[in-house]
Amino acid sequence: MRQHRSVVGVGGLRAHLVGAGLAGKVATSRESSLRSYRLFAARDPRFLIGLDPELAWRQRDVLGLMAERCGVSADPGCTSGQDVIDPGRTLAALDRFAERLGAVAHSGGPVLFGTGHPHRLIGFYGALADALSAMGCEVLTPAMGRRVDITTRFGLRTYNLDYVRGVAVVREAPALRPGCATGVHTHSPLPVRRVLAAAADGGGPLPELVVGDHGWVCGAGQLGFEAIGLADTDDPALFVGEAEGQVSVAVPLDDGVRSGYYRPLTRYVLNRACLSQ
Repeated sequence: MRQHRSVVGVGGLRAHLVGAGLAGKVATSRESSLRSYRLFAARDPRFLIGLDPELAWRQRDVLGLMAERCGVSADPGCTSGQDVIDPGRTLAALDRFAERLGAVAHSGGPVLFGTGHPHRLIGFYGALADALSAMGCEVLTPAMGRRVDITTRFGLRTYNLDYVRGVAVVREAPALRPGCATGVHTHSPLPVRRVLAAAADGGGPLPELVVGDHGWVCGAGQLGFEAIGLADTDDPALFVGEAEGQVSVAVPLDDGVRSGYYRPLTRYVLNRACLSQ
């Protein structure tokens, strides 16, 4: 398989990660991360995002894990400022992410993509979906247009499921505009549950791999599907899921920077996975 054009090497990607704020000092505040760890330890569903941890995770346990997996400070006395992600850990996780993606691509297995960050990450996931489709994998799109009710800080909201470039997103109902790259930011696992249930009920193929973020990864992993994805320092659920075995790979990086900043990661992953477009 030929290499993907405009390949980004390890050194170049490391510099890009830090320069673009994807790793190194990131925009996520230390206060936000610590709050997430506390609420995850309290088993707040908003922070479990579909995961049902087997172990009793205390806040200090979560902090220790995030220090190990992301490179944030392990000092509980560090309570303010910007959080930090070790770019070396990001690169190592991207390699594992690419390995799993490549294995499924070359086996021809069906894949499901979904994101709670449609404004930022559609391009990243969409390029991966295009590459897998070109390899003959079925990129699944079950439950298109179906409703899903999600509790938000504004109360219960009804959304519609849609797909952009093969990537599942949710939109505010009833304004469903197929093919538009906008959607709603959500951490909820309810969309992936609805999608997987629809696939099962329809007798169609189930995904061999689920790729995404937030509840798409944790919700799928908790149901026993192999799942890989991206996560920020205030998203401990994916890293706990990885530690406990429900999530195959969690890549630590800032998931809210400009969409164009993820393009070098796309090229790197496609090259490492031995895929082409």
